[in-house]
Amino acid sequence: MLHDLPAEDLFDAASTRAKAYLASTADRLAAPSPEAVAALARFREPLPAAGTEALDVVRLLDEFGSPATVATTGGRYFGLVMGGALPVTVAANWLAAAWDQNAVFRWTSPVAAELEDVALGWFGELFDLPAGFGGAFVSGSSMASVTALAAARHAVFARAGWDVEEEGLAGAPPVTIVVSEEQHPSILKALSLLGFGRNRCIRVPVDDQGRMRADALPPLDERTIVCIQAGNVNTGAFDPAAEICARAREAGAWVHVDGAFGLWAKAAASRASLSAGFEQADSWSTDAHKWLNVPYDSGLVFVREPKHLRAAMSATAAYLLEGEEGAREPSHFTPEMSRRARSIEVWAALKHLGRDGVADLVERCCAHARHFARGLQARGYEVLNEVVLNQVLVSFGSPESTRAVIAELQSGGICWCGGTVWQGRTAMRISVSSWATTAKDVELSLETMDRAARRVAARIENVPMAGRSR
Repeated sequence: MLHDLPAEDLFDAASTRAKAYLASTADRLAAPSPEAVAALARFREPLPAAGTEALDVVRLLDEFGSPATVATTGGRYFGLVMGGALPVTVAANWLAAAWDQNAVFRWTSPVAAELEDVALGWFGELFDLPAGFGGAFVSGSSMASVTALAAARHAVFARAGWDVEEEGLAGAPPVTIVVSEEQHPSILKALSLLGFGRNRCIRVPVDDQGRMRADALPPLDERTIVCIQAGNVNTGAFDPAAEICARAREAGAWVHVDGAFGLWAKAAASRASLSAGFEQADSWSTDAHKWLNVPYDSGLVFVREPKHLRAAMSATAAYLLEGEEGAREPSHFTPEMSRRARSIEVWAALKHLGRDGVADLVERCCAHARHFARGLQARGYEVLNEVVLNQVLVSFGSPESTRAVIAELQSGGICWCGGTVWQGRTAMRISVSSWATTAKDVELSLETMDRAARRVAARIENVPMAGRSR
């Protein structure tokens, strides 16, 4: 091993470079240049026989890696629902990396377990979760859905007298899975991983905003799992949870909420009408990287009755110590054994922001989304959705024109937005979920979008352009 530099000096050098990178994100392009991406070829080499000086390793990462990053920590990345990272969570992440804790058991990291307990209690208050709920920290909202639906799988099979953890699915009684026609693909992936299969789901029609139609639900019973959404990934719309949960509870069915970003609306009083009824579900998945703006990765799962989560997730062995009587052991509630202490940054964000700060973060992003919608409409472009949360869908005319505008924006790098096809319409999707986004960022982005649309309209013959008369 090379010992070319004292560790303290190496850490200082890395910190200096990291701080310079973070300071640059407000002014840099949202997307890396083609030249920066091409320069990543510098990393392609045979495994060196001899080691490299530690300071050179850090230098190479910064000089060739930093320019090729997408500026998701800045204020003009609107591609996916990806928050930035609050400064306090970056600092907590650095400290957590230095601690290098394995959060599998209470005895492998007392601090990680304690912060999990505290943060889970705070989430109970923030999301209006039922008393006695259980929860866990996982890699992201996709794995949170896998974990929650594993608990649901245990519960519905247990009602039928079947031990799915021991016996598997071969020969098991049938289970009905109900999803929305606009269900997020991560739910379908979770169902496939759990052995239910994507094609065996009953898909319920949606309305013109992508909300599941409660009047179109199939018959439900105690061997049914219903997956609903708090925040449609295209429109931000919320399924009618109160009505669906009432139907499910009467029938004994399980309701899971995919709340990757929309569950955070529970923190904002002005969004109460959207989030009403979701507390009546049986499980919830969300992502702290989205609206809590902590570093990757930080998924969260909550279950009304912790016994189902524990039954689906716990594993024992003779060499694993038993924890303190009555204390929650993290490993009994997650699919992972070795895992990083995600609770550290999450606790730091909640402690720093408080309830009011989380609400303000959500409200500001929603206000920016409305700003985008008004600005686009004023320029003559068609906003396709009711902007109830942080999602905006806009068409720039024909599918060809809209795709061309998206390509212009992505190559230009001032702001970054993605594309989608929603209910037959090609659209650009704007997702606002970063603490760093300002009204100035929105205005600059609107001007950039307008210029790109005008260039596209001038280039594509016989395609009328909304707003051309301006």
